[in-house]
Amino acid sequence: MLGLEWRQWRSTAWLSASAHLGDSRLFVFDYAIRALRVAVLVSIWTMLIGDDPDSSPLPLPALLTYTIVAEAFAHAIHLQTGLANAFWNGSLVNYFLRPAGVVRQFAAESAGHAVFDFMLFSLPLLLVAACLGIDVVPESLESGLLFGLSLLLSLAVGLAIEFIAGAIAMVSEQPIWLIENVRRALSRLLSGAVLPLAILPFGLGDVLEWLPFAATAWAPLAIYTGIEGGTRLIALQLGWAVVLWPLALGLWHWNREKVVAYGG
Repeated sequence: MLGLEWRQWRSTAWLSASAHLGDSRLFVFDYAIRALRVAVLVSIWTMLIGDDPDSSPLPLPALLTYTIVAEAFAHAIHLQTGLANAFWNGSLVNYFLRPAGVVRQFAAESAGHAVFDFMLFSLPLLLVAACLGIDVVPESLESGLLFGLSLLLSLAVGLAIEFIAGAIAMVSEQPIWLIENVRRALSRLLSGAVLPLAILPFGLGDVLEWLPFAATAWAPLAIYTGIEGGTRLIALQLGWAVVLWPLALGLWHWNREKVVAYGG
């Protein structure tokens, strides 16, 4: 049984990755924009902190590593499945008709995109950054191992938030893109993916660290760069995963019939 489920998951991931390559070549422009964003952020950090190391609570090397790793693993820390598109085009009902769990199908599709993204963008980005003198290696072996665990928990929390947002769209009968845009904005603003929470003023980062959004980005990135120890952050991630998944599954179970409003 487990072997069959694994083959289903692997096949779905492969189809998703190959479709991402075959459907459109515009992903090249997306990669160019992402690379430009990294270059701009690295330039800003270097200009602001390079001549005055005391101006930031974090050293410049840690900030540069944080920026590169955040973009390299952006698909994981900004998890986005095809759920919103499935709502929009009415294909969501097809996921319920297939002999596999709905969550597992979307997770497999997202994994396929992630593998494609990592091979064509993340690895070249890490190599170029290393050639330019930016340290892209984890702070320590322990940090690297804990980062792997933290990234898995980040995916779990991000996937739960994604399905909660979808459930809210069903319950409120609001346009899915309205809910999705709000979710993305909150995630990028509060997760620490762009600005490390440790550099935010007035102790704001200490507050945001307790929110579920920080469990998707700040936790793995802070562990990777050695900004903060991993035990407490992983405990927070695990706690949010335990809290959010029953809520997400419950909302979907209680409002499953409303999928007909989206083309089912």
